[in-house]
Amino acid sequence: MLQNLHVKNLALIDEIEVDFQPGLNILTGETGAGKSILLGSIHLALGGRYNADMLRKGAKFGLVELMFSIENEQLEKELEAMDIFSENGMLVLTRKLMEGRSISKINGETVSIGILRDVASLLIDIHEQHEHQRLLSKRNHLTFLDIYAKEQVEKPKQEMKTLYQIYQECNQAFQASSMDEKERRKEIDLIEFELHEIEDAKLQSGEDEELEILYRKMTESKNLTEGISEAYQYTSEGTHGNASDFLSRAIRALQEISTCDETGSALYSQLVEIDSLLNDFNRELSEYAKSFEFSEEDFRSTENRLNEINHLKAKYGNTVKEILEYAEEKRQRLNELEHYESYIEELEKKTIAAKENMENCAKKLSAIRKKAAISFTNEIKQGLQELNFLDVQLEMKFLDTSKITVNGMDDAEFFISTNPGEPTKPLGSTASGGELSRIMLAIKTVLADKEDTPSLIFDEIDSGISGITAGKVAEKLRIIGQKRQVICITHLPQIAAVADAHYRIEKQAVENITKTEITQLDEDTSIKELARLLGGASITQRILESAREMKEMAKSE
Repeated sequence: MLQNLHVKNLALIDEIEVDFQPGLNILTGETGAGKSILLGSIHLALGGRYNADMLRKGAKFGLVELMFSIENEQLEKELEAMDIFSENGMLVLTRKLMEGRSISKINGETVSIGILRDVASLLIDIHEQHEHQRLLSKRNHLTFLDIYAKEQVEKPKQEMKTLYQIYQECNQAFQASSMDEKERRKEIDLIEFELHEIEDAKLQSGEDEELEILYRKMTESKNLTEGISEAYQYTSEGTHGNASDFLSRAIRALQEISTCDETGSALYSQLVEIDSLLNDFNRELSEYAKSFEFSEEDFRSTENRLNEINHLKAKYGNTVKEILEYAEEKRQRLNELEHYESYIEELEKKTIAAKENMENCAKKLSAIRKKAAISFTNEIKQGLQELNFLDVQLEMKFLDTSKITVNGMDDAEFFISTNPGEPTKPLGSTASGGELSRIMLAIKTVLADKEDTPSLIFDEIDSGISGITAGKVAEKLRIIGQKRQVICITHLPQIAAVADAHYRIEKQAVENITKTEITQLDEDTSIKELARLLGGASITQRILESAREMKEMAKSE
């Protein structure tokens, strides 16, 4: 869950830090106090778009930091699969914002913005004011169903993806294989020419690398042999003033003291050993010099062979290995073309079989979805009744479609009726904005145990509702908060009253500087904030008593 939020130098925020709690966290405050800024800061930490205008005036940089505790073993495994590892069960997402650029880090290690977003999607889910508009697009309806029936559809969906890809590959190969006799003959001639060219070269794997080393040695041999010859002159016998000659003189000079004492004997022995090592070095240097002796014929032969191989590389592959692999592919293709009728027949059989397997999987997946849709819509309908939809009918209709995609054959859509006696109609064209908001909340309540994201943020889920309905929404949020961490921004006292942790966001002006602050409220200050939500600027004793009663009722429930 999200344990801590730290924001610095963003918009009206100088620096704030807040510790969130398990369960239902409620944020309230006057319009314009900075609730949207706070939510925007979280968006930035999760990889949202950034521009320099978001920085606080005069600040050189901004900072947003989110600290999460990882309490789910499956979540930890998913993070580790992305090479992201928690430290003592904690994960810190940091984004430093500067003019024109930003730096993202996870537990202190710099990561790309893409990785930051991928990790964030596993940790937190944000539902903004207009999130319910996702219901207007029917393609999202099937997504909700698949989340609900995840355990039943996950394996068939993976199988569907695999079989769809197999069919696409078979069908593309079959369609591409269609050719007349003239085209077939032309391709055969080209392949035979290419194979003859490669086979005549009698290539050996790794031959090009060995030849390149040898050729480089040959072209550089003159400079190398000059250096070797010069070194040999300085160290070997037979030339005037060389190291070997001087060592021999030194040995003769020390010969008389070799019998004087142990030190003299040891020094003499060391010098003799140096002379022996130098002689060994000279012999090896002489042999090494011989390795650079090449005939003009050998040089031309190596150069011609390299040119031949490089010519083949330009046409068939970057290495000898790739050229040989290309040749093997062409032999297989030649065999197909020489036995063209049987090849086409076999390809057609594979395509038909792949299509049948794909269709059967699509039907199986559709049957699972249709069965799950019944219980899914029943649970949503029950939730809607609890959200003050007194007489609601909800169903999911599967429209006939002959087209199969990687996601199967289903085109599903919610149909709803909120008035007795009226037939159900498409949800997107029937429900009002306030109704859509409550429907989305009901769906989220049903999916609370199905989705894996441990933390949820609701930005003004109360839009367009009031009175009894507001109390119903509060109850739903509390239910979700029992299973997952919920952070909710609201204007309604009915929702704020059920908070497990209550925070007030307020704007303060000090010495012509405006700042946004956030404070966690205790029991008394929470009641005063409820009274403000109930009564506005004028808070009477009666309003305070109503706020206290609202809080007590929320506790008792």
